[in-house]
Amino acid sequence: MNSIFSAPTLAAIPPEDEALRVPVRAFLEKALRDVPPDVRSRSWLGFDADFSCALAREGWIGLTLPTQYGGGGRSGFARFVLLEELLAAGAPVSAHWIADRQTAPLILRFGTQAQRDFYVPKIVRGEAFFSIGMSEPDTGSDLAGVRTRAVLNERGWLLNGRKIWTTNAHRSHYMVALVRTSGTAKDRHKGLSQIVIDLSLPGISVRPIRDVAGDAHFCEVLFEDVQLSPDALVGAEGAGWEQVTAELAFERSGPERIYSSIVLADTWLSEMQRAQVDHPVVREVAGRIAGRLAVLRAMSLAVAARLDRGERPDLEAALVKDLGTSFEQQLPEWIADAIDAVPEAPASDALTRTLAYVTQIKPTFSLRGGTRQIMRGIIARGLGLR
Repeated sequence: MNSIFSAPTLAAIPPEDEALRVPVRAFLEKALRDVPPDVRSRSWLGFDADFSCALAREGWIGLTLPTQYGGGGRSGFARFVLLEELLAAGAPVSAHWIADRQTAPLILRFGTQAQRDFYVPKIVRGEAFFSIGMSEPDTGSDLAGVRTRAVLNERGWLLNGRKIWTTNAHRSHYMVALVRTSGTAKDRHKGLSQIVIDLSLPGISVRPIRDVAGDAHFCEVLFEDVQLSPDALVGAEGAGWEQVTAELAFERSGPERIYSSIVLADTWLSEMQRAQVDHPVVREVAGRIAGRLAVLRAMSLAVAARLDRGERPDLEAALVKDLGTSFEQQLPEWIADAIDAVPEAPASDALTRTLAYVTQIKPTFSLRGGTRQIMRGIIARGLGLR
């Protein structure tokens, strides 16, 4: 009997894509053998250009991109397997992450043929790292309040303004930025466009911002009379809002929204196993982690399946992002409580450092990719509640 209450069919990874797990895991075991867990816990915030280039040589950047641009031509399920292994191992993937995850798909969908031919092969080879210019000072998560402006002139686009929280801008070759090309901030979504910015151009100042853990991932970027060429525009002028919302579905749906604390969990579980700890609190926390992770993984995989079919699961991606980042933030609290409950098995120095780092950085989990309030607004609209 068909019913809206019937159990949905869960997305399953095809055997040919699941088989990718074996060579990826072998590669990572060798590459990360001597890297301590507190370093690996940085994972997709860990920047290592040489590591990214090594992945590119294996054909693991641009895995789903068309073969005509050097991509692997594989399914979204293959990419899901690859990302799971990278994140579970705590691989330093930040250098190529944004370009692979959203810049290349954006350019392929909205860019000109010349832009596709120029940028996408470079991304696949690990030769072009991108940052994202969305947020601005004093506007928070209100992307529609963009004030950075690009004005068309006889040489192309003249750019002025500021962007903030631009991950790895100080290490990137390019930025894709959401800017205003007409109207004012009061026009909200109207008059917004996306442009590609070569970060080596004159008039650009990049100021790294240190986070609470002492790392410098985020930057403030200032543009003062930066002259861009006419082909800097991505897609149609004034279509930036539609384009950026499509792009954010890629940013919010991946397994990085559930695995940010996974190295900490694995480190803690390994220590409990080595110490042969059999304590009810340890069992309860381990079960809670496994149960939540299984559900979130199934949800994330379902979103990956829809993206693979060319759909736009904005509502579903926002839901996974909201629930996933809540899980990521709760996990270090659960583990800290479990460590306190078992004094006969004190945490090692490595586990202590890893817990300290994740505890410090966890507030950012619900900020990146859109705040919790933004996600819940998207969910409410998608359900017809507002």
